Formats: sequence, structure tokens, C-alpha cells
Amino acid sequence: MAISVTEKQLQHDQDTRSEFERLLDETMNSRRYEQGDIVKGLVVRVERDGVLVDVGSKSEGFVPLKEISNVPVDNIKDVVKDGEELEFYILREENENGQLTLSLKRVAQARGWVLLEQQKKNDDTIRAKISAVVKGGVVVDVYGLRGFVPASQLRVKGTTPEELIGMEIPMKILETDTKRNKLILSQRLAVQEEKAAQREKILSTLAAGQEVTGEVVRIADFGAFIDLGGLDGLLPISEISWERVSHPSDVLKVGQVITTKVLKVDQDKGHISLSLKQMQPDPWKEIEDKFQDGQVVSGTVRKIQSFGAFVQIYPGVDALLPTVEMSDTPNVKPEEVVQVGQNVKAIIKKFSPKEHKISLSLRGMDVSDLIGG
Repeated sequence: MAISVTEKQLQHDQDTRSEFERLLDETMNSRRYEQGDIVKGLVVRVERDGVLVDVGSKSEGFVPLKEISNVPVDNIKDVVKDGEELEFYILREENENGQLTLSLKRVAQARGWVLLEQQKKNDDTIRAKISAVVKGGVVVDVYGLRGFVPASQLRVKGTTPEELIGMEIPMKILETDTKRNKLILSQRLAVQEEKAAQREKILSTLAAGQEVTGEVVRIADFGAFIDLGGLDGLLPISEISWERVSHPSDVLKVGQVITTKVLKVDQDKGHISLSLKQMQPDPWKEIEDKFQDGQVVSGTVRKIQSFGAFVQIYPGVDALLPTVEMSDTPNVKPEEVVQVGQNVKAIIKKFSPKEHKISLSLRGMDVSDLIGG
């Protein structure tokens, strides 16, 4: 019986497929899988102690539980899903059963090292979570790797392990050593960079006359430093109040929040001068029509110097009573005539409110009228 053309074609196709399958099988069986290779594979089944993966070898490869992730895993299915195609690192070559031992975490680690090396080269700032507190610092998880931040490089506010663990912090990369699996990081450098960026931003937005709110962070004899959100401004003692201030701590306390006016901004040096008294009415303007030359005024002696005494004749306004104007007697000493806290009456000899200057005199007055109670 003659075979038709169609039957011959079908027979040829079957023979061709059989030959292709044979060659494919030979190719797959002859393929060498070596330790350190990275191969693609399909997750076949997730088990309690690991994962079975089809990578095209004689038998399915196996990923042990400890090779799933660098971070402890409660449920493997939270990391790997059935049918998912992933890349795997060959941890050990085929055993006697033809099974490969694979690792998923080693792929992430390899990629992590490459990324970290590039970020270190670029001086990038990265973020990672603190996973453990150890002697001398903390351990952090980053890209499936474990890094160490020495205590000297930490700038966290938490003081107990419970407060630190789980905290995400910015960091700079100090050292990477893939052979020793060593990764050293610094939060201090990252914070310094952040503060520098904040300072630059603050400086660019500040201008003289602007009102700003900040916290008193330090008090010195010459004034107080106010934190404006990453950059400190100086509030000189002369700008704290219109009234005479003996020491800034008499008016201000560390931690106090105040609103001040910007006097001057030095963009090049990063200096900011502030004024608290400019937030209050100017008493020198208020007295322009209250006093005049020749007028007798009452006041309180606030301070005594060798050249005279300062007398407050209006809240925030001190007038100078020169030594030579205290008495008709020559070479008199100020403390022989007046005392700090004493109430006195004097004549305004020169009134110059726009120049913030007032001169007083006791000469020519009846002594019984000079000294108050």
C-alpha cells in the first residue's frame, strides 16, 4: 500500500522533533554548573526548610532556608512565591543525585556590593535600619548585607537597644571589603552633610528685617546662640533688650523658644546676627516728645563707671550723668554722690533721642531736690 505525501510529511516532522528533543536533552545534560555561577530558575515548590527550583539541570536545585535571605525570615512565602522566576547563586555543584545547592541571598549580596561600591565612589548618602546593638556600635541591614556603624560615628538620640533597633538612619560609606565581607558606615558624616545643606538653604532664604523663630541653645557672656533649624544665629547682649542687661542669662534660658528679627546675614561666612529688642517698640522714639533740654527728670541709677553714672529715666532709656556734672566740687568720685538703685532727680543738659544720647547734670540744683527716697 502506497504512503501518501501527507503521511510522509508527518513522519518527517516526528523524526525531526525526536532528534531536536534528543539534542536538547544532551545539551542540558552536558551543561556544566559551577560554584559561583549565577543562573536563572523557576520556583517549583516552597517547602518548610527551603525552596525547590528548576534551573534546567538533571534534577531540581535546592535553596536551604538559611540561604533565602540575610535577614531572619518567619515565613519563606513572604520572600519567595511558587512560579516566580529569579536568579540564584550556585553554592555547591551537583551532588551524586545531580542536585545543585543554590542561594538566593548571595545574589542580593553580590548586587548589594556592586551598588555599595558605586555609591561609595559617588559619596552618596544611603539609609538603613539598625538591626542589633553590639559592643562598640550598632549593626545595620543594607541591600541584604550587614554593616557596622562604630559608636563614634553614631548621632542617634536613643539610649537603649529597644529605642535603637528598627530605627532608620542616614549614613555615609566609610569602607567596603567584599573579600572580608566588611562594611563600615558613618551616620556622623551623613548628618554633617545634611546640616550643611540645611545651613545653605537657611542662609539663602534669610534677609535683614525678616522675623525668625528659634531655640536658645547656648548662652555666653557676650550673647546667646539661637538654633534656626540647623544654623545658629547670634543674639548679642546689646540686642536682647532696650533696657541694660548685665548678663544674657538674666533674660534668656537654654531651651527657650523666641522670635527675633534678622539684623545681618553674611552669606560667605555663614554668620547671622539677630535682635530681640527690635521686636519691641523703640523707647527712644516714644520719648521724642516727652522730654526736652533743661527739663528736670527722675530716674534710677543703674550702673556706675569712673566717668559717671547711667540713670534710667524711661523704660529702656538710660541717660548719662557725667562725673563732672555731679557736683560743683572738683575731683569728686561718682560713688560719693550716687549709689546703684538710688532714685535721683537731674536736669537734662542735652537731649538727642535720634542719636540715643541724653546727658544729665546735678549742678545748679538744690541738693535737697536731687536725691529721691
